[in-house]
Amino acid sequence: MSSLPIRRRILGVDFGRARFGIAVSDELGMLAHPVKTIPASRDAAKQIAEIVREKNAERVVVGLPRHMNGSVGEAAGEALAFAEELRKLLPCEVVTWDERLTTMAANRALRDGGRKTRDSRNVVDQVAAQMILQGYLDGLQSAHDRGPEREILPRD
Repeated sequence: MSSLPIRRRILGVDFGRARFGIAVSDELGMLAHPVKTIPASRDAAKQIAEIVREKNAERVVVGLPRHMNGSVGEAAGEALAFAEELRKLLPCEVVTWDERLTTMAANRALRDGGRKTRDSRNVVDQVAAQMILQGYLDGLQSAHDRGPEREILPRD
């Protein structure tokens, strides 16, 4: 049985105009866990930088809300600008990851779990961040399983 390498954590961010959901990976880089929701404000990037330090993250994955046809609209442009702001603040890598439909999927998962929509506003962004990060982690694992000659293709 091969042992998986322990690495630093990866932080996932669900970018939003009102709130940001934050999730973090385990140290094996296999599972994403919700962390918190922070309000969208001028100091949101600084708050995320503090979480990166607290969690000892080696990378930040910011969800990129593309249109269904893959094009980049206004919201995606704002997410790209925010990712650039994070790059200026952080010593670690910041990447973007296609997050089409994650907020809808998060709402559905919470509703299926018995939570009412109005009661889940504070956690839906965390769950969306968890889904973004889990998709990224699964992509990394898939690339690892294919071998060193096949790198993960960026989805941003």
